[in-house]
Amino acid sequence: MEKSATNRAINAIKEILPKTLKTCLWLVRITVLVTLGVQFLEYFKILPYISAFLSPLFNMLGLPGEAALAYVSGFFVNVYSAIAVMATLNLDIRTVTILSAMILAAHNMVTETAVQKKTGSSAFRMIMVRTISSFIIGYVLNIIIPGGGKMAVIDAGALDITLMEMLEIWFIKTLRLVVTMSVLIFTLSIIQRLLSEFGVIKWLSKFMRPVMAIFGLPAKTSFLWIVANTLGLAYGAAVMIDESESGKITKKDIDLLNHHIGISHSNFEDVFLVASVGASIPWLLASRWTMSLLLVWELRLEMAIRKKIVPLWVGNNNKAM
Repeated sequence: MEKSATNRAINAIKEILPKTLKTCLWLVRITVLVTLGVQFLEYFKILPYISAFLSPLFNMLGLPGEAALAYVSGFFVNVYSAIAVMATLNLDIRTVTILSAMILAAHNMVTETAVQKKTGSSAFRMIMVRTISSFIIGYVLNIIIPGGGKMAVIDAGALDITLMEMLEIWFIKTLRLVVTMSVLIFTLSIIQRLLSEFGVIKWLSKFMRPVMAIFGLPAKTSFLWIVANTLGLAYGAAVMIDESESGKITKKDIDLLNHHIGISHSNFEDVFLVASVGASIPWLLASRWTMSLLLVWELRLEMAIRKKIVPLWVGNNNKAM
């Protein structure tokens, strides 16, 4: 019996490795190109122009114009990049919390949108949903969070470096990121396949059903939800893509999940990262969970309306013909 279980495990791992390697290489390629591109934008002072254009919008949210640079940096790269910019600004805790909530809802947009598109969601819709939602979150938090507060981060000053130094820093940071991503992607894929092989995911789906029901998500997306909420979209990419391509989860279910985790994911590492510079964890979690809940139920309503209207429209057209 033990040998049979061992053989099942070995066969399951062998089956998942080729797909995981393919997904990992695809994700690494995107990550390298995007981070290098943004690094050049930062080095040649192009990002500040984009930020200056957005400054009036951020002023409407009660944020200083300089906050736009942190948002733009996080939007195209990741939370680490945004924090690096925030460390050069003098912001109070309230401002850091609002800005951080916006960044957590709309960061690493190119890579994460590529993942969501590969699983079946519309890339354009996901970009629009996440971007607009981030500003809605910022607007609401600006209204409901009490004003004022002590300073959260201290001015770290800007560094002038040469192009070669910039490339060296980029290479080291990207290499660390790629190694971390690769290890996590392979580890998660193997764990997912083993859990699926031995029926643990079915049990997990039943256990998580009440939580999933509140968020408007199918119970069978439980494992993917846990992966995305603990580690993030990019790290869970291989698992999500495999589940989608294998047909274990329908495109509709994946789309519902993507609308949730697009706004609310990586609720360990990323949340604690921004909390380290003063952001309030309760506001970060509550704002994004609420927004993701509303988005999923809105999409469910949209799907229901579409399901009724399309057959009616087709029927009327057939009668007219």
